[in-house]
Amino acid sequence: MKTRSRVLPACKAAAAVGCLACSAAGAQTVTLYGIVDVGIEHVRNALPSGASMTRMPSLTSSVPSRWGLRGREDLGGGLQAEFVLESGFAPDVGSLGQGGRIFGRQAWVGLQGRWGQASVGRQYTMLGASLADADVFGPNIYGHASLDPYLPNARADNAVVYRARFSGVTVGAHYSLGRDAVNAGPSLSGTNCPGELASDRKACRSWSALLKYDAGTSWGAALAIDRIHGGTGAFGGLTSSSMTDTRSVASGYVTMAGAKLGAYVLHRDNDAGGATPRSNLYYIGASYPYASWTLDAAVFRHDQKHSANDADLLALRVTHHFSKRTAAYLQAARMSNDGASAKAVGVGGTAPAAGATQTGINSGLRHVF
Repeated sequence: MKTRSRVLPACKAAAAVGCLACSAAGAQTVTLYGIVDVGIEHVRNALPSGASMTRMPSLTSSVPSRWGLRGREDLGGGLQAEFVLESGFAPDVGSLGQGGRIFGRQAWVGLQGRWGQASVGRQYTMLGASLADADVFGPNIYGHASLDPYLPNARADNAVVYRARFSGVTVGAHYSLGRDAVNAGPSLSGTNCPGELASDRKACRSWSALLKYDAGTSWGAALAIDRIHGGTGAFGGLTSSSMTDTRSVASGYVTMAGAKLGAYVLHRDNDAGGATPRSNLYYIGASYPYASWTLDAAVFRHDQKHSANDADLLALRVTHHFSKRTAAYLQAARMSNDGASAKAVGVGGTAPAAGATQTGINSGLRHVF
């Protein structure tokens, strides 16, 4: 006797790679992904008194820890529905990041077709996309965040984003009706600028734009602009909607035999900057892979216009890859402050005395799933 079978929608867990894929009639997928990265850091001249300290950083080590869900459904005719829910966390204590948000890194839903992708929710601005390929360190504990903490935190609540790639050209833009509704500061984890006010339509709004070209994987260049508006009670000194903080960036990279050389210049014009509203951040970095090892090096210079309050950061990192998912690393950096500058060498660190030099060493383990 013949029997007829019926195929039901199923959820399949691939524990070996830490990926959860759920499918309905083969048209929808949902993926669980994440990174757990924990390091231990020793900093010399960690306080104005000159004392040293050893700590386990919460915000980032080689990259910030996070977990997320990414989904996609085929709607037919080349159209797809997509979503991302991504949560940042501090692995040293197990707490939520981004001011205690459940999905503080990303939370959006959108549509993608031949014309590009449009999405709404909490999302990255175009600033990060303009730096991602050029900066070999990215959101590392020693990197651009030590000189401009906004760069790895360039996200916006209540945002509409459009991105598209045509051959090698990528274009993108975002517009936010209220860039940050969380009060977790004063800090960039929450800047107390919710916006969406009938009485002040400029308050706490933000926008950005991106133009990028990639010649395959051999070289690329990008231009971007990112502007945030202030609002009553907002942190960072932007306490009025008439005040803005604007960053403009030009970046580029070249690759050869697996090695990469990248550079950028970022100009900032900040109405809340007091006597020194304008500054430039210069970067040049290189990455060289050899067998299961990768060596990264970078130099950053923060130049405050018409001021002696400048800072220079030298960062080195060596990574050993046990597999595609697991790696150990050792990194070191030196922050040299001039004038009244007192920047810490590492993200979330304690500032030294004004004009002082601070050095840090960090070692850790990273696993991707």
